[in-house]
Amino acid sequence: MIKKTFLGLLALSLFAVSCSSDDDSNASTTSNLTLNFQGLEALGSDYVYEGWIIVDGQPVSTGTFSSVTFPQTFPVNSVQLENATTFVLSIEPAVDPDPAPAATKLLAGNFSGNVASVNSDNIVVALGSSLSALGASTGKYILATPTDMDDTNEASGVWFLDNTNAPSVVAGLSLPTLADGWKYEGWVVFDGTPISTGTFTDAESADDNAVTSIFKGDSGNGPGYPGEDYLQNAPTGLTFPTDLKGRTVVISVEPYPDNSTAPFTLKPLAHVVPSDAMNHTVINMGDGPVETLSGSVTRN
Repeated sequence: MIKKTFLGLLALSLFAVSCSSDDDSNASTTSNLTLNFQGLEALGSDYVYEGWIIVDGQPVSTGTFSSVTFPQTFPVNSVQLENATTFVLSIEPAVDPDPAPAATKLLAGNFSGNVASVNSDNIVVALGSSLSALGASTGKYILATPTDMDDTNEASGVWFLDNTNAPSVVAGLSLPTLADGWKYEGWVVFDGTPISTGTFTDAESADDNAVTSIFKGDSGNGPGYPGEDYLQNAPTGLTFPTDLKGRTVVISVEPYPDNSTAPFTLKPLAHVVPSDAMNHTVINMGDGPVETLSGSVTRN
């Protein structure tokens, strides 16, 4: 009996050692991936940032985050991290049923040794979009309110068009074509409050709220270019019609679907409407405050 008990305990002991050894050998070894980005802003509550490494042409998640305080470090499978060629940062739903990266890929860069220099320009190299040309964007606009019959409030509307050679009218914005997952949006900043003029992908066509805008007048949708008349239904604290002189006009790049009602970080064009601006006369925009985002990704 003693002999059988001893043999039984010995067998259990050997099994335990064997299982422990197998677990150790099969355990995934991880290495650190450190992200250090400049210029990122917090997203809306329903969205998060997600990092990805490209391994053998396939995306592998490195984890999600919502804080924009850097550096941040994530544990990643050592073999996959060593074999990664590219890093990509995307914007994802906080509750995401799709394991693949969303179309809203913001930063990308190829590894050189253990470091990848990433920025929004490099997306054209890594993923085939056109965000890299944002720095070459130019813009023109006029003050006018074509959606009502009142000619006394012309400084209450902004339209991104060029009527220099009137009656011929052309697009006022020269912008690169964005990749899937992104749209442009116009804004006017009223005493620190940005009010959208509408989202669009084509500067030579009306924007997405041409028909649905609650601010325009009752005489039509306006010209076939992005823009807005601020004539009625003013948000709380504002009065329409108004005078846009002294206000800031902005063009931003927005995730689509959008994560927030506020402007996104990327703003390639901006301009303060001059106090002596003339109605129906072309005004040139300048560079915006953020034309590109950048940072570094280090594996060790």
